[in-house]
Amino acid sequence: MSEAERFDAFYRDTSRRLARYAYGLAGDVTEAQDLVQEAYARAWQRWRRVSGYDSPEAWLRLVVTRLAADRWRHLRVRRTRDAASGPPPAVPPPSEDTVLLVTAMRTLTPVHRRALVLHYLLDRSVADIAVETGAAQGTVKSWLSRGRTELAAVLGQQVAQSARGGVADVD
Repeated sequence: MSEAERFDAFYRDTSRRLARYAYGLAGDVTEAQDLVQEAYARAWQRWRRVSGYDSPEAWLRLVVTRLAADRWRHLRVRRTRDAASGPPPAVPPPSEDTVLLVTAMRTLTPVHRRALVLHYLLDRSVADIAVETGAAQGTVKSWLSRGRTELAAVLGQQVAQSARGGVADVD
């Protein structure tokens, strides 16, 4: 099998999981697609080396994680710069549940958000997450527990405010 065929097979096997992971980190389908596309482009450029890793998919997730962090930083700078230019153009709205969840996820620390996405969107075990992040299993359990607690608290506040007709203030 040629390198291109091996890469194609790898892409077919991993692209849906990586897209879910990226969506969990980015909270936006378009951003997630961009992150995944960039990660696979980088993987293809280094495919001979990446294909020899114990887990090329974990390498891709690391690339997506770093790209997502870079985009969050860029968005903060851009939001500040563009504050005077007015709101962005209208886009069809996502469901209320999606808005509440994404807004709540954005309040979590990056490490808690990453752990929750790996565990719940990619069905990764605590042991797998520990290996991928280089953390102890107890640390991963702590991240998951704290992330769930923080997420539940934020979602509870949002639902309560939504029921009262108010707007959740999570920023």
